[in-house]
Amino acid sequence: MAPSIRLSPAARSLFDEPLAIAVQGLGPRQQVTLRTSLRDETGELFQASAHYQAGDDGELDLARCPALPGGSFCGLEPMGLLWALQPQKPFWRLVKRDVQSPFLLQLEAFEGHGQRRGRLLARAQHERAFLRHGVRRVPVREGRIRATLFLPTGSGPFPGIIDLYGTGGGLPEYRACLLANHGFAVLALAFYSYEDLPKGMKEFHLEYFEEAVNYMLQHTQVKGPGIGLLGHSKGGDLCVSMASFLKGITATVLINGSVANVGAVLRYKDIVIPALSINPKRIKVGKSGIADIIDVLNSPLEGPDQQSFIPLEKAECCFLFIVGQDDHNWKSEFFAVEGSKRLQAHGKEKPEIVCYPGAGHYIEPPFFPMCAASMHLLLGKPVMWGGEPKAHCEAQIDAWQQIQAFFHKHLTGKPSGTSSKL
Repeated sequence: MAPSIRLSPAARSLFDEPLAIAVQGLGPRQQVTLRTSLRDETGELFQASAHYQAGDDGELDLARCPALPGGSFCGLEPMGLLWALQPQKPFWRLVKRDVQSPFLLQLEAFEGHGQRRGRLLARAQHERAFLRHGVRRVPVREGRIRATLFLPTGSGPFPGIIDLYGTGGGLPEYRACLLANHGFAVLALAFYSYEDLPKGMKEFHLEYFEEAVNYMLQHTQVKGPGIGLLGHSKGGDLCVSMASFLKGITATVLINGSVANVGAVLRYKDIVIPALSINPKRIKVGKSGIADIIDVLNSPLEGPDQQSFIPLEKAECCFLFIVGQDDHNWKSEFFAVEGSKRLQAHGKEKPEIVCYPGAGHYIEPPFFPMCAASMHLLLGKPVMWGGEPKAHCEAQIDAWQQIQAFFHKHLTGKPSGTSSKL
C-alpha cells in the first residue's frame, strides 16, 4: 500500500477546530518529515515541518507519535504543524482578510530526516474555513456605522457582541465570524482607517460607538436586554470606555487591553479623556532591529496621566481580562490588576482575570500561529509582541473557551458546557 495522508475532518474544517493528521502505508519505524504550507491572501508563504518515526505497523498518528528534535517543534503536538507555521517573509503576521474563502493547507510527507529533503511520499490538501455553513454575513452601513454583522444559523434571537481590534485599523472580521459560528450575533466594528472613517488615530468620539451599541440593542436578531463587548489591544480600552459611559453593556472582555485611554484623545459629550503619555526614550532596539516598546507608556497612576485612567467604576457590567504574561506591547497584567483594584475600591464586583504565562500580545482564536514580531503601524518599525509558541498556542485554545463561557453566562444566563483554566 502506497503511503497516504489521512485527515479528519477529511476535506474541510473550521479554523478554530482541531484537525487530526495521520500517515498510513509507511514501513515499520520508517523515518519521515511532515511539512505544512499555507499562503495568505497576499501570496505570502507560511511553513512548518516536523520529524517523525512511524510505529511498528507503519502507521503515524500525530495524536500518539511525538515529533522528534530537529523540526519546527518536538514532542506530542497533534496540532503542531498548524500552530508552528511561520512566515517566510520576516515580520509578517497571518491574518484572514476575506472570511468567505478558506485558507488552503498543503500537507506533504517526505522520506527521512536529512538536511536535504527526501523523496515525496504523500501529499494532501485541506480547507481551513472561517464561516460555518448557514452563518450570515451582513455588511452594515447605517448612519456612521461601518461594520459587518455575523448572524448564526437558526431563528434567533442570539446573544449580541461588538468586536473591536486594535491599532491596525480597517475591518478585521475573522474573530467575529468564528465567534458567530458558536451561536453569537457578532458585529465586527471598524473605527478608523476604513472607507470614510478617520484615517488616523488622533481622537475618537464615543458617540460613534454608541450608535453601534444602539444598532445591536435594537436589532431583532439580538437577544437583550444587554450586549457584550470584546476588544483586543487598543480595542480593549475602547471597550472599557464604552462600558463606562454607555447604556446596555452587560459583559466586557479585554484581550491584552488597557484600562487607561491610549493613543488618541477620547471625547464623549462634554467629557474629554486624554491619551496616556509616552516616553519614546524607553524604546529598546536590539541587534535584530526589533523594538521592544513595553516600557514606553507612562503610568496612569501618577501626575497628569491619572486623567487618562478610564472611570471603569461607572460601568454596569461584568469584566473578564485575558492577559498574556509575556505581552511586550504593554503591561497588560498591570492594567488588569489596577482595573480590578479600582472596581473593588468603588464597591464593584471583582473582575475575572485569566493570566497565561508564555503568551504574547496577539492572543488570537485557536491555531493562529504566534506572531513574535511584526511592523507596528504607528511606529513604522518592527516591534516585539512576546510569547513562546507552544504556551501561546495553549493560551489561545483556553482563552477562546473562557471568552465563550463568560459571554454565555452573562448574556444568556446559561453556562456553555465545560470551562478550563490553565
